[in-house]
Amino acid sequence: MTDTTPPAAPPFTLPKYPGGTGAGPRPSAALTPKGFLARNPSVLWFLLALAVLTVAVTILSPAFGMGSMSTSFVKTLGKTLCLCLAALAMDIVWGYTGILSLGHMAFFALGGYMIGQWLMYARTEEIVVQSLATSPIPATAQEIAQGVGTQIFGVVGGSDIPLIWSFAHSLPAQLALVVLVPGLLAFLFGWLAFRSRVTGVYLSILTQAMTLALSLYLFQNDSGLRGNNGLSGLQNLPGLAETSQDLLSIWFFWASAAALALAYILLAWAISGKFGSVLRAIRDDEARVRFLGYPVEGYKLFVFVITAVICGLAGALYYPQAGIINPAELAPIASIYLAVWVAIGGRGRLYGSVIGAAFVSLLSSWFTGGRAPSIPLGFYTIDWVDWWQVLLGLSFVGVTLWAPKGIGGLFDRFRGLRTPDRKGAPLGPDEGSLQEQEAVE
Repeated sequence: MTDTTPPAAPPFTLPKYPGGTGAGPRPSAALTPKGFLARNPSVLWFLLALAVLTVAVTILSPAFGMGSMSTSFVKTLGKTLCLCLAALAMDIVWGYTGILSLGHMAFFALGGYMIGQWLMYARTEEIVVQSLATSPIPATAQEIAQGVGTQIFGVVGGSDIPLIWSFAHSLPAQLALVVLVPGLLAFLFGWLAFRSRVTGVYLSILTQAMTLALSLYLFQNDSGLRGNNGLSGLQNLPGLAETSQDLLSIWFFWASAAALALAYILLAWAISGKFGSVLRAIRDDEARVRFLGYPVEGYKLFVFVITAVICGLAGALYYPQAGIINPAELAPIASIYLAVWVAIGGRGRLYGSVIGAAFVSLLSSWFTGGRAPSIPLGFYTIDWVDWWQVLLGLSFVGVTLWAPKGIGGLFDRFRGLRTPDRKGAPLGPDEGSLQEQEAVE
């Protein structure tokens, strides 16, 4: 009798994705069992480079090392690290979320004003108390306050301490204001703008208008912040009058490096997960993300406020090293410079924003400091102090047109990162971001 039983079907197996070890479709990078640092090797490389820089500056500084590096250059490097911290914030809000803010340096300056109030008040109070100590009758608190007010506001024709200086005597209160003032301003502006769904170039214009209005207000003598004179003498820390600037400069350099390292780790961790994926989706197609049920306005407002706070903290570290702050620091051109740094370094890459800010800032110091040699052409001599901004503007135009990935795009070549074959489909509207890697992952 013939066996009519059909042959058994071969066991069904799922196809394996290339380079994988299991069956089924390739999982996303966020779901693979890799640690944060394993998925973000650039974080380790960045921290290593920052640690090497910190050790090198410490060894070469006049405070602890050989003294082959001047104190002014140590301060320049410390200020550069603060600008890199502001560039990180700008990269999150622009490179990852797609919000081209032209007002983030206003938050940077506000942080400087908040810490500057305490620095100037406390230092002036020390001087007034010392001068009144020689009088036969001990000075009262009212006389000390009147002396402080005359010393600070005599330059604008006043002697009374304005209400805005109510907490200037308290360091904890002013440190809290470093966070609260930029954060509150960013919240109010962002809530009004994002709930109205203002986007694109219109939002950029609004942020620039906010910065210009704030700058013009602070230029007035009755603003309470000494008008065009600004706050000065910030490099002199209260209670440390006998401490040399050599030592103070390296302290601030260490603080700036620590703040940059911590911010880099936290921001890299935030954008490596679901939160970062939503931000990039908002950048690429906001309407679709809203259709999927995500609170787009909430995400944008949160990012806008957090990055404003980061800029405020960066400003609080920057201006004690600069020694002075005035309303010109809030001018819209400063925020435009910040966007230029991120674009040149490579938006959508945290390390790119740091590279861009450091590269342009140090190069600017070299050109505008008179160290760059002039170029005689016979009929005209190119003086880089006058032509540096023109060169910077041309660089920004060139990067925008021909190298949207910026300097950070060079690292893509070293990593072998290429644009995936999307069969003609675009990666998204922002070619400067890391969309090649995002598409692969």
